[in-house]
Amino acid sequence: MECYSERVDPSLLRKLSVLLQQAMLASLACCAIASWAVSPSASPQDSQNPRPTLIFSQFSRNQPLRVVVYGDMRFADPSITVGTNPRIRRWLAGRVAKEKPEVMLLTGDTPFIGARAGDWLDFQRETAPWRARHILVLPTTGNHEVRGGESAGIANYLRNFPQIRGHRYYSALLGPLEVISLDCTLGSEPGSDQAAWFAAQLSHLPSQVRFLFLLYHIPWVADEQSQWIAGLPSKSALDLRGILDAHMAILHARVVVFIGHIHNYERFVRNGAEYVVTGGGGAEPYPLLLRGSGDLYRDMAFPVYHFLTIDVDDGKLHAVMWKIQDPDATKLRVVAKDQFFLSASARIDKTGTDAPFQRKH
Repeated sequence: MECYSERVDPSLLRKLSVLLQQAMLASLACCAIASWAVSPSASPQDSQNPRPTLIFSQFSRNQPLRVVVYGDMRFADPSITVGTNPRIRRWLAGRVAKEKPEVMLLTGDTPFIGARAGDWLDFQRETAPWRARHILVLPTTGNHEVRGGESAGIANYLRNFPQIRGHRYYSALLGPLEVISLDCTLGSEPGSDQAAWFAAQLSHLPSQVRFLFLLYHIPWVADEQSQWIAGLPSKSALDLRGILDAHMAILHARVVVFIGHIHNYERFVRNGAEYVVTGGGGAEPYPLLLRGSGDLYRDMAFPVYHFLTIDVDDGKLHAVMWKIQDPDATKLRVVAKDQFFLSASARIDKTGTDAPFQRKH
């Protein structure tokens, strides 16, 4: 008897497989915002009407918030062990959920290959605890989001994060906190739509915002090693940093810029803003042999798989970096390795951090 599959065009079977994967992704992703009340505001391209793109009304102005920030996970099939560490990645995805954050910020390179639907299915499977706890996840694009093809990669990205309502760059108002996420795969040169929109957002920051978090994948500030070897920051990153610099004098909120791409941890203060490089979510770690004097994190131990917790309450911010102590241990655990404090009411100066602390190494 002739097998049915022999009478079917193989290309049609491949197309059917892709369609089934996309349907599964849509089914999983739709659960991500079922419990979130979000009000779309101005179009992110409309710099003439620069209200927050998204307003999450469940967060009040005086409500304490717990936020987790991390990135560069590269979710993929667990059998892929080059370029990403499935054991560490999966453990961290579960561990950050145990911090019970209301909000999670991702600094990019969430999938290994953005155009590959299977990688997004693995993302959905490994992050099931996030949806079980109804965590609001706000992402930014990385270079791996468009790996394998920009069109398919961005479509998968937007499908998996329906809470951002199809916006490649956006602002989100969360009570006393605003998040501005910018797209490193789009132009940001002077005169570009993204640059004009970003400037307008900074010029019209809502009065209730006490802390402003910026999300971008490519570093705006980098260690000396990455400056020499990788040519970081990129021109696009410097263009956006220039826009922030031009507005710092008028901003009433304290600013923290969260960036990824470097698979390590770094922290800088520049022009009154805190810059945190957090790329330790599971991608192949990047050794730093030279940090430079500007990096406030001095520990040279390697690798640095990690995440950050950010607690915002009553105009105060406390951030802690939690690092996996021994990635080869049978039982994984994290230890606090860095922290900083900010006060919304404190005068902004070039030290950036308002309260002294004992850094743990």
